[in-house]
Amino acid sequence: MTDPYQQNNPGFGGPQYGPPGTGPDLNKPQDTSALPQYDSQPYAQQPPADPYAQPQYGQQAPYGQQPGGYPPAGQYGPQGYNPNDLEAPWGRDQFGVPFSDKQKLIAGLLQIFLGAFGVGRFYTGHTGIAIAQIAVTWLTCGIGGIWPLVDGIMMLVGKVPDSDGRPLRD
Repeated sequence: MTDPYQQNNPGFGGPQYGPPGTGPDLNKPQDTSALPQYDSQPYAQQPPADPYAQPQYGQQAPYGQQPGGYPPAGQYGPQGYNPNDLEAPWGRDQFGVPFSDKQKLIAGLLQIFLGAFGVGRFYTGHTGIAIAQIAVTWLTCGIGGIWPLVDGIMMLVGKVPDSDGRPLRD
């Protein structure tokens, strides 16, 4: 059985497309004058310096940076603090709302452990709610203490903003 793609193609073992004799003649020499000319030793020069290379031991890092590209230690305040953004010095959430200067961990733990005295709500600036929690807890002989407990859990989860409506920061 013969292969229909390899008929009458001497000198080239691959398939021939179109009628026989219409392809390029691979037996005659090619004209190489139009091809670009390359150096015989392409790597005779030194390769360019690696822009991502780390400085060697004992060398000064360029531009006053620490190795790895991190800013110098102690240049900025606590994590998230940005003194250049006066409206949101503690950063912004994913929607662009500035974070509060109060922390949700502190607010939640104060509310869970001292919620009968409204301490977590006083911390976040909600004075009216804090007084109401004190009154409900003491007037119900402690049964109303469930409200400050649930309120403290909601603070830890991040569902309670401060008195200005800003979300509590981590």
